[in-house]
Amino acid sequence: MALWIGVTLGDVTGIGPEVVLKALAAETASEETRYLLIGDERCLWHWNDRLDRRLPLRAYAGPDTQGQFFFVNPLSSSLPQDLPPGAPAAANAAIAWLTDGAQRCLRGQLQALVTAPVNKHAIIQAGHAFVGQTEFLAQLAAAQRTAMMLLGDDEQGRWLRVVLVTTHLPIRQVADRITREKIELAIELAHQACCDLRLPQARIGVCGLNPHAGEGGDMGREDLEITALAVQAMQQRKLNVTGPLAADSLFYHAFRGDYDVVVAMYHDQGLVPLKMIGFERGINWTLGLPFIRTSPDHGTAYDIAGQGKASATSMSAAIRLARQLANKPGIVSIAS
Repeated sequence: MALWIGVTLGDVTGIGPEVVLKALAAETASEETRYLLIGDERCLWHWNDRLDRRLPLRAYAGPDTQGQFFFVNPLSSSLPQDLPPGAPAAANAAIAWLTDGAQRCLRGQLQALVTAPVNKHAIIQAGHAFVGQTEFLAQLAAAQRTAMMLLGDDEQGRWLRVVLVTTHLPIRQVADRITREKIELAIELAHQACCDLRLPQARIGVCGLNPHAGEGGDMGREDLEITALAVQAMQQRKLNVTGPLAADSLFYHAFRGDYDVVVAMYHDQGLVPLKMIGFERGINWTLGLPFIRTSPDHGTAYDIAGQGKASATSMSAAIRLARQLANKPGIVSIAS
């Protein structure tokens, strides 16, 4: 049975369509995988011709259609050409394509979904209540136990994998939003991710919220009264977890291989070190959804959109991870 992976085009006024086609052009050797591109047909043909990739794109007519690369657009008409960056029409289309891809996964028509970048501000300006694709998909799937994992490697193949307890919050709200339950969930999902990635030791290090993990309560009591109790509870469940640890040293030890996953308390605590070592190869993997979802760890890059010079490295990594997670036997090769 063929493996089907959906790929949404994201915001077409950004680099999404360009990096999608560039990345898929490198995946033609995987003959047993079929890709359903969810987005604007006119935009796809434009970039397919401009990049001279000549992917054999076909209109989707059902799972038995012969071929490898297909397209479908749940919208009734194509988008206007030459839309300005962040145009409302592009933002509305991105939401429609994201919704369609998730629904196809929930119906079992796709085994995984890879999502190209969208622009949060443009989507909000277009009238949608929107925090991010991760949160949008969790709500759509009625999945209440989710977390965001970001993972990437450097030129020497050294990996960082980070699970976030909180995601897109103003920094002044972070301490109030951190609970023992959220930390335990992040640890639990980090452990499951290690199992999915065939990392047998599943060594998890948990960051403290405060500098030096709170200095035993002298520099904030959250790590003593919340984080430490969450770690102890997960240790009692026989998970290989340590913390709270000072974040400034934990990432050093994780990068040299002492931990498989770091649980970070907030967005920049986890993503600054990750992007330092793997900016162009970073992957966003949503844990806890009832389907596999990955995405490149970059934005719409309006400043270079339409110029044909965007790197597809992160999108390629996201597609490979989605495919290998769905196949399971080959997972170890991407994140060992």
